[in-house]
Amino acid sequence: MNKEELLKLYNMDLDELLKISSKYVKNDVEFCSLVNARSGKCSQNCKYCAQSSHYRTDIEEYPLIKTEEVIKAANEAKENGVIRFAVVTSGKSPDEENFDKILEFIDELNKLEGIRSCASIGILNEEQAKLLAQHGLKRFHHNINTSESYYGEICTTHSWQDRLNTCKLVKKYGMELCCGVILGMGEAIEQRIEMALELSEIEPESIPINILMPIPKTPFENYHDKIDEENVLRTLAIFKIANPNSILRFCGGRMRLSNENQELALKTCVEGLMTGNYLTTTGKSPKEDIETVKKLKKHLVTI
Repeated sequence: MNKEELLKLYNMDLDELLKISSKYVKNDVEFCSLVNARSGKCSQNCKYCAQSSHYRTDIEEYPLIKTEEVIKAANEAKENGVIRFAVVTSGKSPDEENFDKILEFIDELNKLEGIRSCASIGILNEEQAKLLAQHGLKRFHHNINTSESYYGEICTTHSWQDRLNTCKLVKKYGMELCCGVILGMGEAIEQRIEMALELSEIEPESIPINILMPIPKTPFENYHDKIDEENVLRTLAIFKIANPNSILRFCGGRMRLSNENQELALKTCVEGLMTGNYLTTTGKSPKEDIETVKKLKKHLVTI
């Protein structure tokens, strides 16, 4: 579908739109989780991010954690129905010392039964992508965050194309790609449509949907009113229609939706949940998410 067709769908009656997107949704729900393995002191100036060194937020900062802590967190996640577990680090790109440790994390995660390894460690060069694949990383996460036409309003220390290049490297070396967006950063409806179409060209296996949680002392701290619940649902529906073969995944910020609308999204658009807490914000407990899956008579995916 082209931009004009998707925009027409976006503006139609919400119930009718969700009825269309629900045709592409399976009855499965897949859980993932993460460990914040290195926090803060990021050189990039992404305006939404608490971990940027450009803003004086009140987050906890720490260097790369130990392998034992990663594996402990992965085992706890597995007990809560999680099948994909991500190592996440702050920073534009991993330095050589940290990258060697991250490869060790991946090696150890791959020894765990019932868990598929994921990583979100920033912009990659070709050699790093090659090594991650050689170490058996199953999936790499790297968002486009917003449309190419709006990216300059979000960040100026790297480009949208830099992010796309990393996505291409991930696919070149045979890893699965998790690539999504953050909604509510001041983008226009047309730019949400652009995101959906850009993702359809990238063809990620998973599309994480984040809704901006405005962080005090960041440039977007007062962006609470840039998107409402109805427009989140409309955007989710369009993303699913434009990307029928990708799993839409609720991630950070879904707590901005009512429980009713979270459940409606799971019925009509969404097939994945990041459960537990996120990098610097809180989420729903795995117990709550499991109860929701049961309530909706969905199937929790296992390995």
